[in-house]
Amino acid sequence: MLVDIRPDAKMRGEKAVDVVASLGPVVEALREDTVDLSRVRLVCDWIQYRNNFRTVVDARPILSAEPPDGLLDDGNLAQTDEGDLAQTKADHLELALDIRRCGELPGTDQSGGLPLKELTARVLREHADPAAQQRLALEPWQRTSGSLLWDFNALYWRALELWEEATGQRYEQALPGGESDARNRGAVRAMIGELFDLWDSLAARNALPDELFVVELGVGNGNQAKVWLEEFARLDREHGTEYYRRLHYLMCDYSPHVLERARTAVTEHGEHVSSLVLDATQPMTALAFLRYKVFLVYISNVYDNLPTDEITQIGGRTYVVQSRAYLAADDAQRLATSVGAQTSALPGLIGKLLKLGPAMLAEAAPAHLRDAAAAVEFWRSTWDALRLAERYVPLTDLDLYLVAPTVSGETVRPLLENSAGIRMQVSNGAAASFVSTLPLLHPFGRLVCHDLFVTDVQAFRTGFRGPGKYDGSVVNWVNGPLLAYIGRRKGFDVSYAPFAHRTGTNIVTMTAQVRE
Repeated sequence: MLVDIRPDAKMRGEKAVDVVASLGPVVEALREDTVDLSRVRLVCDWIQYRNNFRTVVDARPILSAEPPDGLLDDGNLAQTDEGDLAQTKADHLELALDIRRCGELPGTDQSGGLPLKELTARVLREHADPAAQQRLALEPWQRTSGSLLWDFNALYWRALELWEEATGQRYEQALPGGESDARNRGAVRAMIGELFDLWDSLAARNALPDELFVVELGVGNGNQAKVWLEEFARLDREHGTEYYRRLHYLMCDYSPHVLERARTAVTEHGEHVSSLVLDATQPMTALAFLRYKVFLVYISNVYDNLPTDEITQIGGRTYVVQSRAYLAADDAQRLATSVGAQTSALPGLIGKLLKLGPAMLAEAAPAHLRDAAAAVEFWRSTWDALRLAERYVPLTDLDLYLVAPTVSGETVRPLLENSAGIRMQVSNGAAASFVSTLPLLHPFGRLVCHDLFVTDVQAFRTGFRGPGKYDGSVVNWVNGPLLAYIGRRKGFDVSYAPFAHRTGTNIVTMTAQVRE
């Protein structure tokens, strides 16, 4: 049996985690089970997100081959012969522990009050007999980037106003420090100062275009655009160069509602602001007319909110994580009772919620939801209860795996080969957005992004990097070395630096520009 303790920083210091106390009951449960210990990996994480998609103890099958089509909801294979079944059985088992919550047992909601040993034994029994699992599956097995958890994420931004009304707080209040670092005026002034220096040098050579384009991807409530434009106008007055008169600031987001809200925040700068509806993973589809014209693409806390797969190497073989969203049986029963429905009706009701939104769901299902407020409560309760089951499936041909539409999985190979045994985010959505944004940049333009970046691949080994829950949305740390490698192959220098204008933040600033 292999034991992998990842949060090594938590094992020392005044608040050190007692890993031994967590491992003891789990090992006892394993010894009493019939599982082949030589085929078990025991992986310990410390999940910093109080809200997440994992239980205290999770069983993750490591399959020997890609399963054929026809997987039943209970996890068994449909209409396969013995040969097929042998090729798709779990070759090994990974037992995953959240050692932060292990120390809180018994009595946590996630454990149902079971001590750790008994909880582990139950997980092992359910692994041996998937049909006995006490859960309601909401989707088939698939790579995590295709999971319905991203539909929940999209719904959050689409119906943000209703969520905020229900919680009584703005989404920014859920962030560390209570606001986005993109609103930090010191950071904004530094960014604009560098932009003015560039424009001054181009103007001195009569090489500065008449129109000066700046693009913001993912505008949120518009407050960061408001701060940026206010500082730009003030610094331009002091500078005396009338750059503000020539400025075209494009606010871009996939949600018309969010854009309208953002436009309200920047009303006083309306003559200089345009808004465009676009998918952050495909900015070129709406912005192709700006190819090679944009001096600054400004992004904050967007990449960590885009779909991603995870891949890993186990025993020298590459695997992709497949996941399936589910509700624990107790949570499913509670939700069903709250809306006067059978548990079997929940997947359909949740599907309608994700497609229609809470306001229209109340109209479509009046027998279960009396009004939009009740639908929002159902949405929030479902999100709180939502969990992800995971399994590892072999990824035999990296060159056939797509990180993004134009980026082969071969770009991941150097990271895997130099960091055997890690499990890491591929950051598919971020990579797609990054690749589609670079052609917009003027030869002297920059892409500046504040986000949760992993800047050293080894950081994936020593800490949990998602997915976690931020209020009603999803958060995953972004694979910085992968974006840097992709950027270099496309002729761009990509650098990372700690966010310089607030101490104690995990935010990192990425800068990309054409290689000199």
